[in-house]
Amino acid sequence: MLQFFNERHFMNVQAELNAGDIAPDFTAESTDGSSISLHDFKGKSNVVLYFYPEDMTGGCTVEAQRFRDDKSKYEAKNTVILGVSLDDRAKHQAFTKKENINFPLLVDSDQSICNNYNVPIDGHQPYRQTFLIDKTGTIIKAYRKVDARVHSENILSDMESLHLS
Repeated sequence: MLQFFNERHFMNVQAELNAGDIAPDFTAESTDGSSISLHDFKGKSNVVLYFYPEDMTGGCTVEAQRFRDDKSKYEAKNTVILGVSLDDRAKHQAFTKKENINFPLLVDSDQSICNNYNVPIDGHQPYRQTFLIDKTGTIIKAYRKVDARVHSENILSDMESLHLS
């Protein structure tokens, strides 16, 4: 693993995960206090695993609202949505309540999920990235340049063209 210095801190540089790679398993605390693992969905559901900088900020709120509003479309494609940030459970709960978020937000305070997915962290905020994972646990698509306003729509369109259900 290489390390380099940027203006703010040292960053570890690892190979990016791409389509065809096996998605790293994880277990994390969810909004409601339960533990969620990626392997819980293997053989059952596709997963949209999206990383975002911080609860209750402009772009992150818009992105979560779009996923919230499109949840039934994901369910129709046998897909669950999981949001990941470094925020603690209390902040996730407040965000969920305020924005009526209808899917789990996962606590990654130790940055282990970000590290396993090679999602860069700037200060205390992960970059906005998403991984579409199929029922076998394989990454189907990695999104590294995300426009929060249309991200959910783009994923649904990709799922349609990939015939993912």
